[in-house]
Amino acid sequence: MKNIGIILIVLGAIMMAFTGFNLVTKEKVVDIGPVEINKDKSHPVQWSPILGGVLLVAGVVVAMTGKKN
Repeated sequence: MKNIGIILIVLGAIMMAFTGFNLVTKEKVVDIGPVEINKDKSHPVQWSPILGGVLLVAGVVVAMTGKKN
């Protein structure tokens, strides 16, 4: 259980520091024989830093109350 608590603490801290990222995909616009035109499309993935705080607190609680392995 202590390992799960540590993982939650690290994940919560990362989620509080970085509130999202951009996922970039390539979309084919034109494909005419040997000519191909692609477009980069950005998909932002964001979350609230409050969620990271909740994970951080939950990780501390799990780490403190969990059995030592």
